[in-house]
Amino acid sequence: MRRQFHDPLTKIREIILAKIPKEVGVTRINFEGSRLAIYVKRPEILLTEKSYIISDIVETMRRRIVVRSDPSVRVPEEQVKSVVSQVVPKEAGVENIIFNNVLGEVVIEARKTGLAIGKDGSVLQEVLRRTRWIPRVVRVPAIPSKIIANVRHVLYSEPKERERILRAEGERIFRPITFSSDEVLLIPLGGFREVGRSALLIKTKESSILVDCGINPGASRPSQMFPYLDFEGLDLDTLDAVVVTHSHLDHCGAVPLLYKYGYKGLVYCSEPTLSLMTLTQLDYLDVAARGGMIPPYTQRDVREMILHTVTLRYGYVVDIAPEVKLTLWNAGHILGSSIVHIHIGEGHHNIVITGDFKNGRTMLLDPSVTVFPRVETLVIESTYGGEKDTMPPRPEVEAMFISTINKTVERGGKVLIPTPAVGRGQEIMMVIDSYMRRGLLKEVPVYLDGMLNEATAIHTAYPEYLSRELRDKILREDINVFQSEYFTPVTSQDQREEIAEDGPAIVLATSGMMEGGPVLEYFKLMAGDPKNTLIFVSYQIEGTLGRRIKNGLKEVPLPTRDGRISITEVKMEVASIEGFSGHSDRRQLLSYVRRITPRPKMVVVCHGEAQKTIQLSSAISRIYRISSTAPQNLESVRVR
Repeated sequence: MRRQFHDPLTKIREIILAKIPKEVGVTRINFEGSRLAIYVKRPEILLTEKSYIISDIVETMRRRIVVRSDPSVRVPEEQVKSVVSQVVPKEAGVENIIFNNVLGEVVIEARKTGLAIGKDGSVLQEVLRRTRWIPRVVRVPAIPSKIIANVRHVLYSEPKERERILRAEGERIFRPITFSSDEVLLIPLGGFREVGRSALLIKTKESSILVDCGINPGASRPSQMFPYLDFEGLDLDTLDAVVVTHSHLDHCGAVPLLYKYGYKGLVYCSEPTLSLMTLTQLDYLDVAARGGMIPPYTQRDVREMILHTVTLRYGYVVDIAPEVKLTLWNAGHILGSSIVHIHIGEGHHNIVITGDFKNGRTMLLDPSVTVFPRVETLVIESTYGGEKDTMPPRPEVEAMFISTINKTVERGGKVLIPTPAVGRGQEIMMVIDSYMRRGLLKEVPVYLDGMLNEATAIHTAYPEYLSRELRDKILREDINVFQSEYFTPVTSQDQREEIAEDGPAIVLATSGMMEGGPVLEYFKLMAGDPKNTLIFVSYQIEGTLGRRIKNGLKEVPLPTRDGRISITEVKMEVASIEGFSGHSDRRQLLSYVRRITPRPKMVVVCHGEAQKTIQLSSAISRIYRISSTAPQNLESVRVR
């Protein structure tokens, strides 16, 4: 049973009413998760004419404030649509206008959000002044995305339920503090001395926060697939929040399972991560069903997760428990991937959790953030933390990749690239496009299959999360960097056999570890021809089919369409190009510990094969004279 608390709004109301002029007409004050929502009859005064009033309240209360209009003053919806059509330039490409009657928001979906907002917000201010609805602009993806449409539909179609959830969780967040935060425990529930099923429980006497809740796609037994959610210290009734670093299944795949078993709280993640993790979770359910497995949760549980998710922009500080604040920062791993900064108490302890991160620039993303307000404990991944895990320079990696493809094409073969739908897929697309345009890669058809197409569509909705160069091309030059004349999306299963029978081609297909998806169809069709090449461009978790093939497996048992098992003989060339990884290699990991500001007092190493976590932890202690440990799952670490 969720804990009940006394109404903490009484004192808050007194402070707010004392600072807001009577002519504004405050009608009610509610919690909205970590924010306070103030409903007024003249919102334009607080949002445009005298915005300093809200700034003063925020400074005094140290709480986020959102201004809403009272229902009695909002003009009819048809009139709002007319105003939007008059005020917003046609060039903005408005495609939809959606009303949230509960919150008094009018959501404007536009292709060019900058034009819809106007200089210094002038267009939105005019809509507010003339309608007294609070306007909000969201981007229409350049490539249509079913997942974004579905996520937005869930959030828009149940505004009363969403308001109820946020109000209830706001009461929990702003509850009076009962215990001091003089003890902080990190309890690994998965992903320590292993890769997969990442989950870290952070506990104080007052609060508990779960960072990530993934699955292990290479697990042979169900007990090894999921985190230790049955750990006695994890009480879903009193769990304050779940934070998701990014949308790969080994970090988010088990989040809906929490709702299946009764969790009622909020999930926090970046804006792109909500859409991307919804995509990967639904695909996981689809692959499980087609493989004859009983899915661990249902689409209904995924929908419940969406309703309970709060998305944050990088650098935005929010309260997630009475004495815990959360900030997300760019991790450079995949679109929307986040380094998590947890601030406990009034400066008592600060924890930085890298999640999967890239301490280096790629074509797709800027490098990870290294500067934070405060850091006492650093939790760092170690996927490539072993003593020999040093990747070659990026130009050398690309040259090897292009050479491998060209050699395959020259002998009349095809190239199959298993790729994660999110991150490496888009990176490889951009590399191929760049080299073909420069005439350095032979021009052959490039086919995109599986989740890759939908994930790429989601990328087009969030250009502000991409590298500065790509962001400028999209926002300033109006160039869609993900649409190229070289790329052909595969839209039906019949096309796969045709592609396998035709001449030289490049096929990018999910999944990246060959644990399911269309890549297996291509593999069965192409593996027997020595002219073809299979190229791995991402990390292969131990136990996955990809890892076994990479290690030399020559006879692969695969299910046929009628449910039988057939043996596929591997005669095609198998190559592995490590340097495209979205993870930091050993040099970059050690460089991150050296460069992170301020310098942490303790380092906790996770997310790596057992020997690699131990090796990296030892190197950090030896080189930087920082206390470092590589705990096992369920081995608690007291950091304060």
